[in-house]
Amino acid sequence: MNVRRSAAALAASAVLCVGAAPAALADTAPPASPSAAPVVPSGLFGKNDPTYDGVWRQSFALLAQHTVGLKPAQQAVDWLTGQQCANGGFASFRADAGAACDAATMLDTNATAVAVQALKAVGGHDDAVKKGVDWLRSVQNEDGGWAYVPGTPSEASSTSVVISALAAAGEKPAEVRSKAGKSAYDGLLPFQLGCAAEPAADRGAFAYQPVEGKLLANADATAAATLAGLGRGAVVVPSGTDTPAAPLACPAGAADPATAAQGAAGYLAEALKKDGHLTAVTPGADQPTADTGNTADAVIALAAAGHRQSATGALEWLKGNSAQWSKGSPAALGTLILAAHATGTDPKSFGGTDLVAALNATGPAPQGADTEATEVKSGGAEDSGGQNVWWIIGAGAAAGVGIGILLSGRRKKNQL
Repeated sequence: MNVRRSAAALAASAVLCVGAAPAALADTAPPASPSAAPVVPSGLFGKNDPTYDGVWRQSFALLAQHTVGLKPAQQAVDWLTGQQCANGGFASFRADAGAACDAATMLDTNATAVAVQALKAVGGHDDAVKKGVDWLRSVQNEDGGWAYVPGTPSEASSTSVVISALAAAGEKPAEVRSKAGKSAYDGLLPFQLGCAAEPAADRGAFAYQPVEGKLLANADATAAATLAGLGRGAVVVPSGTDTPAAPLACPAGAADPATAAQGAAGYLAEALKKDGHLTAVTPGADQPTADTGNTADAVIALAAAGHRQSATGALEWLKGNSAQWSKGSPAALGTLILAAHATGTDPKSFGGTDLVAALNATGPAPQGADTEATEVKSGGAEDSGGQNVWWIIGAGAAAGVGIGILLSGRRKKNQL
């Protein structure tokens, strides 16, 4: 759910030009030099090219700072509000926020949803939150769900992220209905693998989208759907209850969001048992590697569902193996802080790392904060070193097969 949204934006761009892509690749020589990356604005967290994740990473940084009791710099909040278009939607990043959005601006449900959560959390931006919610409502598909790019088929990850934003903004997702009368949950629940799914271990998981008519377990979609089914946003207050997660109850009764969320949590808990973390086979690889981002998402989801003990092993794995993955990444550091918060763990002492100081060092200092980051200790095998490469490879593949295939890259039981 976190930094891999950059892949989603890349894929979305590829899908929008899918019709022309083959001819262009065949007939056009490579450019003499790559386009210059946008200049990173001073109010933005992170130093890497923000084209595909500027709003996403800024929102997670603000959410994380607010969650640990810090007041984000006004400059950082202003940067985020300045990215909003007049109609309420957000693109992944607008280099020239002073220019009006137009038909060529690729608005993004995921960026809008997480910006809504961040602005609601920091307070004082009710108008921007309302405009964002109104825009999300306006691009709801007839089936009740949402897509990353409005006007394309619904998928579970984006539908879940939007539902979480609606809930965080004070809306009731069950009452947010499309023009065809379908609720947000009507759009989400059909993506869950039910009691007839094979293998049985996949029951309770959510698919990103059907692949050749079949639902395939996808950890990113499952973690996001757990939060959505519970009506929770990304910020999870540690629960007073702590019970082991259980598999999807079969035979299943009438579908309802809370039951679906508990079934999804059961799938995540079981998937984490093997190695203490989730894995994925990335494009071009033939062996699964650790999926740090979705492991952090799973910890948050399990904590939200009241199953912190089921997340304990994964939390300990993250403490020892997330340093390289998160280094310098506001979205990754923010996600780890939210995972620590959800489990009642001190984010200032997370496997030898002060996550809060490390996050603060990537952007404008919060008001009155010490921004000196504690030195991080090296972790084990990471999934970050080649992330940018496989994102780009995946986006290229998406031009031929569609966005769903890229974002369900952890499909076909690659996600364990």
